[in-house]
Amino acid sequence: MANPGGGTVCNGKLHNHKKQSNGLQSRNCTKNGIVKEAQDFVPLYQDFENFYTRNLYMRIRDNWNRPICSAPGALFDVMERVSDDYNWTFRFTGRVIKDVINMGSYNFLGLAAKYDESMRTIKDVLEVYGTGVASTRHEMGTLDKHKELEDLVAKFLNVEAAMVFGMGFATNSMNIPALVGKGCLILSDELNHTSLVLGARLSGATIRIFKHNNTQSLEKLLRDAVIYGQPRTRRAWKKILILVEGVYSMEGSIVHLPQIIALKKKYKAYLYIDEAHSIGAVGPTGRGVTEFFGLDPHEVDVLMGTFTKSFGAAGGYIAGRKDLVDYLRVHSHSAVYASSMSPPIAEQIIRSLKHLMGMDGTTQGLQRVRQLAKNTRYFRQRLQEMGFIIYGNENSPVVPLLLYMPGKVAAFARHMLEKKIGVVVVGFPATPLAEARARFCVSAAHTREMLDTVLEALDEMGDLLQLKYSRHKKSARPELYDETSFELED
Repeated sequence: MANPGGGTVCNGKLHNHKKQSNGLQSRNCTKNGIVKEAQDFVPLYQDFENFYTRNLYMRIRDNWNRPICSAPGALFDVMERVSDDYNWTFRFTGRVIKDVINMGSYNFLGLAAKYDESMRTIKDVLEVYGTGVASTRHEMGTLDKHKELEDLVAKFLNVEAAMVFGMGFATNSMNIPALVGKGCLILSDELNHTSLVLGARLSGATIRIFKHNNTQSLEKLLRDAVIYGQPRTRRAWKKILILVEGVYSMEGSIVHLPQIIALKKKYKAYLYIDEAHSIGAVGPTGRGVTEFFGLDPHEVDVLMGTFTKSFGAAGGYIAGRKDLVDYLRVHSHSAVYASSMSPPIAEQIIRSLKHLMGMDGTTQGLQRVRQLAKNTRYFRQRLQEMGFIIYGNENSPVVPLLLYMPGKVAAFARHMLEKKIGVVVVGFPATPLAEARARFCVSAAHTREMLDTVLEALDEMGDLLQLKYSRHKKSARPELYDETSFELED
């Protein structure tokens, strides 16, 4: 029997079934009127993530995990799929959406492409070495190709030595625990990638978070760490390690490296920088953020990067002083327990590095880096002129465009695919709930016509969905769109 006061009448007695901290709880009323929780039923409402998944994500999940059936070049093919049960399951129609403009892949230099004659060496390596090594680096998994690749990476980065790993994520998560442990302090940027977060947690070190790219916040933590030492004992920290990224994949921002290096020297800390999105993508010759700022790479203690973006391959590396790399060869879990990098993958990275360094007898690699920079500046400037809010540095090829409202995420992605433009939309939990965004990745393979097609569609979509939130809309100046205005100096 219902009661206006909000309780329930059971056997003539009024019970006030209050909400619990984790939502409404299922309850049973016994014959004597005592209310007890039902043990056989889950709570009616669980935590917020389940509520979000059930009521929002399931309605828009068709915008993620779209199957691609071609190389991730400037254009790709998407397998069409539909749902007959409101996105709980999907079925393929058998049709393929051809020649979709790819604005979502990390193919910054356009090196992830269909097979052509330049990839002949990869085919040769495949025929000689096979597809995999089936062993770890410590046992029988170190090949001459791995040694050649490591020497080339060290030469490219202008450091003493480098070590490569078969998986980019494991490069962080398995090597950070080898560098720091109990009694050490990790100072981590609040927007660091999950691989860095996992590596920090697995290390057993104390972790403290500083505000994104905020050197004042970092310095306060460094000062407190030096002054107060470890909790309770007040002993000095064994090591202090600063974890940052070169280019942040959800923000498009570039690390304030000169200031962080200055702080690292001042407080005698170590610096670990993840260049997954910056190596090959920023700097006059693609050598990452140290080159971008004109700094000596030896100023950074641990240089980490992946081959999964600019190089069109897989795996990662750690580079720096020889004694650091030699230590990791012995103590890294990834070297001891994980399978070695596949030989054809190693050859693809070697090919990409030689292409960038001009060792293939051409300047095409350098031209790709310059084309990427030109495309990035053009695309960002046009978006700002249209009135969109975009995050990040003007030289970052990762371009987040703020959508804010979760309801607009699905409409944006669906309408763009109808125009044969593939975009990546990002929402909770990868971003805060009210900061949903579309993340564009500019590539050197994009032509000016492709970018203009995307910009024209975005202009229309911005008006349709009312996405032009910026109060600082720049006036369009057609003379800036002349090709020469985006040329970079030698």
